[in-house]
Amino acid sequence: MALYENVFIARQDVPVTQVEALTTQYAELVTSLGGTVSKKEYWGLRSLTYRIKKNRKGHYTLLNIDGPPAAVKELERTMSINEDIIRYLTVRVDELEEGPSAIMLRSAEKADRPMGDRDRGDRWGDRPPRRERSRFGDEAVPAVAGVPGEEE
Repeated sequence: MALYENVFIARQDVPVTQVEALTTQYAELVTSLGGTVSKKEYWGLRSLTYRIKKNRKGHYTLLNIDGPPAAVKELERTMSINEDIIRYLTVRVDELEEGPSAIMLRSAEKADRPMGDRDRGDRWGDRPPRRERSRFGDEAVPAVAGVPGEEE
């Protein structure tokens, strides 16, 4: 049997419980057609790069599938009929990832950082806080030693 990764995006106004129900429904569909679903990951409600069918956000879910091509074709046909699914993509892979996906690792890493590091990091370097900086024009202009080229 072939190995596949399937990612689908559900509409933003669908509750999380319904997205989980869709995930189990699709997993049962694949298993009934002779395949197995080794991993189900819910990536959360994420912003879309551009609007799709008037949606700005979507619930992302990943399925790792080991099954025949007919099962994947039926899965995609079922997803295309469902109005709650706005996009899906199935890719055939050489091997399936065992641990959490890169998206899950990145979100876990982001959650582990302190709040101050999440915003802008060390964007301005060693710049002092605003209250300690002088206002424009308040700084003393350094005295010029002389005009270049003239000796005293």
